[in-house]
Amino acid sequence: MNTVTLPCGERVPAFGQGGWNLGDDSSMRAEEIATLRLGLDMGARLIDTAEMYGDGRSEELIAEAIAGRRDEVFLVSKVYPHNASAKGAVAACERSLRRLKTDRLDLYLLHWRGAVPLAETLQAFMRLKEAGKIRHYGVSNLDLADMQELWRAPGGDAVQTNQLLYNLTRRGIEWDLLPWLRERRVPVMAYSPIEQGRLTGNRKLAGFAARHGMTPAQAALAWLLAREDVIVIPKTGRRGRLKENFGAIERKLTPEQLAELDQLFAPPRGASSLQML
Repeated sequence: MNTVTLPCGERVPAFGQGGWNLGDDSSMRAEEIATLRLGLDMGARLIDTAEMYGDGRSEELIAEAIAGRRDEVFLVSKVYPHNASAKGAVAACERSLRRLKTDRLDLYLLHWRGAVPLAETLQAFMRLKEAGKIRHYGVSNLDLADMQELWRAPGGDAVQTNQLLYNLTRRGIEWDLLPWLRERRVPVMAYSPIEQGRLTGNRKLAGFAARHGMTPAQAALAWLLAREDVIVIPKTGRRGRLKENFGAIERKLTPEQLAELDQLFAPPRGASSLQML
């Protein structure tokens, strides 16, 4: 398993498991739990979720999947912006801990920026860390201006990641935000790395994948995994799809293949607004 080094020095798997929509369909519950457990067996021990996902149903399902295996997991959850106040973030974290049936989160993220000042959210995160309820904290969906403001606030330079929409068709962060993060050794956690499955039907990617003996999903993930500071968190609730996605780890793209993908999916030519899903 490839790993990515966080600013704190801890190494985490470059391939994790997303939790968006897990737990929403009761008929899929057993398969989703089996998929998460298989992922742990295969080494994908980073699991990402959020209080927003199914109003806590994702966290509850993940709790069942990791029961008896909590120490194997690097567990990530996120707080709603409207809950990210000095008191609200603490209460929200405690609710997430109860749903996840654990005493701590390994990484707690601000889901996106809202009305609460970033400095206040950081104060709450630092309190949670001092109390042992979270080990690390970070952010999600923050653009360059947000990150610059965050960095100037007390505790802002201790963020461990910025979780962002990043894939072959969403490369806008490469213009300014990604270089800024790289200068500070803050890795990106790429959500929707296969564009919620839509990249599997992309004709350009399908042609590339066929020429090089892989599936479109594997090509999309391998492109991200070629970067030493990017964590991918594809979501799937099916074991067969997990195995397919996991195969991307063995598809080491050559410089020529990466150049070919740059021709098919051009990098940005200027600054743009941060994209979110």
